[in-house]
Amino acid sequence: MSLPKILLATCLAAFAVLVHAQDFPARAVRVVVPYPPGGGVDGLARPLAERLSRLWNQPVVVDNRAGAATQIGGDAVAKAAPDGHTLLLTTDSTITSNPHLYPKMPFDPIRDLAPVTQLIDLHQMVVAHPSVGASSMQELVALARAKPGALNYGSYGSGSQPHLLFEALKAQTGVQIAHIPYKGIAPALTAAIAGEVQLTLGGAATTRGHFQTGRLKPLAIARQERLPLYPDVPTLREAGFPDVDPRPWFGVFAPAATPRAVIERIRRDIAAVLAEPEFREREITGKGYTGVGNTPEEFAAFIRADLEMKGRLIRVSGAKAE
Repeated sequence: MSLPKILLATCLAAFAVLVHAQDFPARAVRVVVPYPPGGGVDGLARPLAERLSRLWNQPVVVDNRAGAATQIGGDAVAKAAPDGHTLLLTTDSTITSNPHLYPKMPFDPIRDLAPVTQLIDLHQMVVAHPSVGASSMQELVALARAKPGALNYGSYGSGSQPHLLFEALKAQTGVQIAHIPYKGIAPALTAAIAGEVQLTLGGAATTRGHFQTGRLKPLAIARQERLPLYPDVPTLREAGFPDVDPRPWFGVFAPAATPRAVIERIRRDIAAVLAEPEFREREITGKGYTGVGNTPEEFAAFIRADLEMKGRLIRVSGAKAE
């Protein structure tokens, strides 16, 4: 093919992609959430879908596809038509933890999904039952050293955020804290409130009422800076444990071959929603999250670093697929 023909073909292809992006969405958009209704991911997906449906003048439907540690929902999107009409809204577990936990998956999260944008950083609080004689991470480690095997923590299974954090803390300090797994975030937190376990992690918003009533107390927060909701609670970094943070997050993905212009259109509109003052206050900062809305390239770079970090934490924890 001659150079003029190559240039013409390139221009036509670029024009076709641009037209495709301008026409998007041509029909209803399905946002797959690989978790049951009612949880934190679903709780962000639904108001986001409602705002996007207004922007796009098309229905944006949340499709809960729970099961197999989020692999069912992730696989459905990885194998969907790459036109932007099927999206995945999920957590770091799907993308950067599962590849280290499952030697065989029905899809490759890195190869088969295209990052669109990171929605939020989800800041977990290290929380303790009030009976625990420690009010900081340093005091907790000192207590665990003074009373080996006397402390325990609740998690929501092998490879979950509390499991990764506390096992990394144990590896770093040499203390012994027993692991008690539960079948979900809510049961683990309920167990800590009841005193069945002494320690766990909890979301900044969900634990706030329990701090105010004295049923739990905060020891630290997994965040780069202190959270305005809790100005007196130090970060893990300030407490001397920057390398135990499992760094949970939510993000949006499309099938891998989705045109770049379509991905950018979706990202731009999601970023606009995240920037809305009412949405930001109600759905992000009011829940103790940090909104992100970065570019696909920035999100991809973040994922590469997070994949490496999660691999290190999972190796240290000895986490296995359940």
